[in-house]
Amino acid sequence: MKMPFAALLIAFASASVLCAGDWPQWRGPQRNGQFTGPAWPDKLDASHLHQVWRVELGPSYSGPIVSGKRVFTTETKDKKFEAVTAFDRKTGKELWRTQWEGAVSVPFFARSNGDWIRATPACDGESLFVAGMRDVLVCLDVETGKERWRFDFVKKLEAPVPDFGFVCSPLVDGEAVYVQAGASFVKLNKRTGEVIWRTLKDKGGMFGSVFSSPTFAKLAGKRQLVVQTREKLAGVDPADGKVLWEQTVEAFRGMNILTPVAHGDILFSSTYGGKTIGFKVTQADGKFACAEVWRHKSQGYMSTPVVMDGVAYTHLKSQRVMAIEVESGRELWTSGTSFGKYWSLVAQGGRILALDQRGQLFLLRANKEKFELLDERKLGGTETWAHLAAADDELFIRELNALTAYRWGKSEGAPEKAGASNP
Repeated sequence: MKMPFAALLIAFASASVLCAGDWPQWRGPQRNGQFTGPAWPDKLDASHLHQVWRVELGPSYSGPIVSGKRVFTTETKDKKFEAVTAFDRKTGKELWRTQWEGAVSVPFFARSNGDWIRATPACDGESLFVAGMRDVLVCLDVETGKERWRFDFVKKLEAPVPDFGFVCSPLVDGEAVYVQAGASFVKLNKRTGEVIWRTLKDKGGMFGSVFSSPTFAKLAGKRQLVVQTREKLAGVDPADGKVLWEQTVEAFRGMNILTPVAHGDILFSSTYGGKTIGFKVTQADGKFACAEVWRHKSQGYMSTPVVMDGVAYTHLKSQRVMAIEVESGRELWTSGTSFGKYWSLVAQGGRILALDQRGQLFLLRANKEKFELLDERKLGGTETWAHLAAADDELFIRELNALTAYRWGKSEGAPEKAGASNP
């Protein structure tokens, strides 16, 4: 049956304009930390990975994202403004910059990690979706930086300002954008900013400031949204927001931070003050259920693992690295060496790149038998809490006060330093 012309036009208009070499959101194209571009070498020295350009910026914890010829990053300016800048990904030249007033002072016990913007933006090739700390989602035109719409969850949903700010990274799928904001989980029309549905409501405030970010997974035969709040995991139907199943997750002060990772029907989660747990989602007679199938004594913190060949490679609260079978929970090995407090992880083939908050970049082999470090290198001079971005033959590193572009392969000249962004 032929598609009607009007429906064809709608489908064409809705089609993604993202390119194969993009890194358009938190943890990459499929939100799973997997990179499918050119193979990485076994070394990280300057003859294999060289700096192309660097731009000084205000502080940010949100990861850079790449769409087409542009790379985007956020920053907090003068503890009062939040800004988004688009750079030419090849040269570091500033293409546009947009800012708005908005900042949050986080609780004193979290202040060592700063008051600056945290969430990683998302891009569909046409629009950029940016989460501001005061629970504001801003939609910008990728070509010009012009604001298309904004949704203030505090004002429109009468929700309290989150104590830790807007931490969840937006998820774009089809004609919708999903966020954990406004003391709830919300689906909005990505073109208008209108709320389509709202679910998983809580009281907000201290324990309503979620740290995790939603993702999609096919579990028990159904594609669904996997959402981790401060207290539980849940599966949500993207069509109507119906909660398909819920499962309590133990954590100290609700520190469920990492993004849950799916492998088959198993969901991997690990929390600070809790345990590393495998949950299995099942379905019988149209009803879904979720139950713990294994538990390991190790504790996670902020690092989301990558899964390769059924094995999760994960960085722990102990600052060690562990390989564990997702299906069974069987520990394969734990490194004898401890590293930084946080790793952002990207996997490709049989290798894993890991960037810790000290700016140390590690290259590992995905080895089920043992921890195998191929190489390591210090990058930059400031902390790097933001998730790294891999696009084609490039790496983009968002240090606390800079954005730096690296390229695999031999350098054709001295690295360039782009001009600092305008105040």
